[in-house]
Amino acid sequence: MDKEILQKEFSYRMSRSGGSGGQHVNKVSTKVEVIFNLKDSTLFNDEQKKKIQSDLGNRINSKGEIQVVCQSTRSQLKNKNFAVAKMFDLLEKALIEKAKRKPTRIPKAVKEKRLQSKRMNAEKKSWRGKIDY
Repeated sequence: MDKEILQKEFSYRMSRSGGSGGQHVNKVSTKVEVIFNLKDSTLFNDEQKKKIQSDLGNRINSKGEIQVVCQSTRSQLKNKNFAVAKMFDLLEKALIEKAKRKPTRIPKAVKEKRLQSKRMNAEKKSWRGKIDY
């Protein structure tokens, strides 16, 4: 994945950030939203788009866009860098092939221990019943 080409497909939206910061917060747009349109992307093929769609489905809106918002610092440039890094991280993690789980057998000793425990519990509870004289 070429980050420079991918970054050209990002669009940015800046707005005023909330939180602490005094009067500065009311004057400067430091909150940064990075928007990546997955549908219109030319960098990924159809298989990769489907994989990203399945992994990041809850982050994709109805227009097919992935949004990342950052407002952690009071610097627009730092927030932009953090948001872009987070977007790259999300896309890289979505494209990683996950190893399939190999089912393993339960050892015979573990099964026997569980059954023995069940027998002990059953016997203990059977003694709690009524006693016939």
